[in-house]
Amino acid sequence: PKIEICCFNVQSVLIAEKAGADRVELCANYLEGGITPSFATIKLAKEKSKIPIHVIVRPRGGDFCYSDLEFDVIKQDVIMCKKMGVDGVVLGFLTPDGHVDIQKCIEVSELASPMSMTFHRAFDKVNDPFRALEDIINLGFDRILTSGLKQKASQGIDTLKELLDKANDQIIIMPGSGINANNIARIHKKLNAQEYQ
Repeated sequence: PKIEICCFNVQSVLIAEKAGADRVELCANYLEGGITPSFATIKLAKEKSKIPIHVIVRPRGGDFCYSDLEFDVIKQDVIMCKKMGVDGVVLGFLTPDGHVDIQKCIEVSELASPMSMTFHRAFDKVNDPFRALEDIINLGFDRILTSGLKQKASQGIDTLKELLDKANDQIIIMPGSGINANNIARIHKKLNAQEYQ
């Protein structure tokens, strides 16, 4: 399987590349669960490494329901990522009642194309993961990063398995959260996913 590593600075991107990662997700602010990194960080990561870089586009921690102003910031960040030659963006939008915000996803996907698009762990806050899965497939995302609606992927194994079965190669389900060198073999044996974070 492919391994994506979550990196919070340029140095960690270089370490991940050296260690043989297939891709990195570049974020800032680990404590907030990852927010949009600075453009200088993105630029240097691109210049100093050859590894594919996906950038999280998330203006703040907390929930995934954004005001119009926050959404304008997100759209500008997506445009900047594209200009900088970023390989993919990692984002996700929910409605206050816990469904995928279809309209916001459509607007952003038009701006993001042809970059790869990952729907991030906002997915783990949805009311109905199987309806959300259908919505995200229909919206044309390339993958979903999820822990199976639990804190850690190892706790969400059953839901992850069901999502992988239902996705049926229409979209990549990328299990993430708490996956490490000690447990990935055991998790992969159960899930046989194409990608992990």
